[in-house]
Amino acid sequence: MRFARFSFRFAEQVLNSKLALKEDIEEVITSLNPDLRTLSRPRFNELLRASFRDHGWQDQPPVFDEPGDPAAKMDFIKERVGIEVAFSHASFIGIDLLKFQVCSYSGLDKIDVGVYIVTTQGFQKRMKQDHKQNWEGSLTYEKVLKYLPHFKSAIQVPVWVVGIEL
Repeated sequence: MRFARFSFRFAEQVLNSKLALKEDIEEVITSLNPDLRTLSRPRFNELLRASFRDHGWQDQPPVFDEPGDPAAKMDFIKERVGIEVAFSHASFIGIDLLKFQVCSYSGLDKIDVGVYIVTTQGFQKRMKQDHKQNWEGSLTYEKVLKYLPHFKSAIQVPVWVVGIEL
């Protein structure tokens, strides 16, 4: 698998200072070799989850620490890098980005940078045409790049957007 990258608020430079983690993220994505004929959104999430766990990433850590706080969870965190994998409906973009912001500020101070993993339009089109897998309605890399500048005043944390391609 290949991927496109976009650096919001100098996220790639922040990750370059944590080069081993950046390379770890790239390795998790590029080392996957799924059977595309059966690669549904849930299955792809399972494969990524297993691979990130195998690479030592904390799986589903809570965003908030206080008892009784909302049950929001980040997908993965390791050494102050938070990851959200977004194969769900495009309407979740605001919630996902807000998790990065909350984990970076608001007294939580858990991450320095967020990594937002999505698929590209080309990936989704090929999955539908070649493998009859319907990814329609899922968030795309292109949509994140279109909407992210509109969140500029609300999202202060650097976010590295990774668009998975075939």
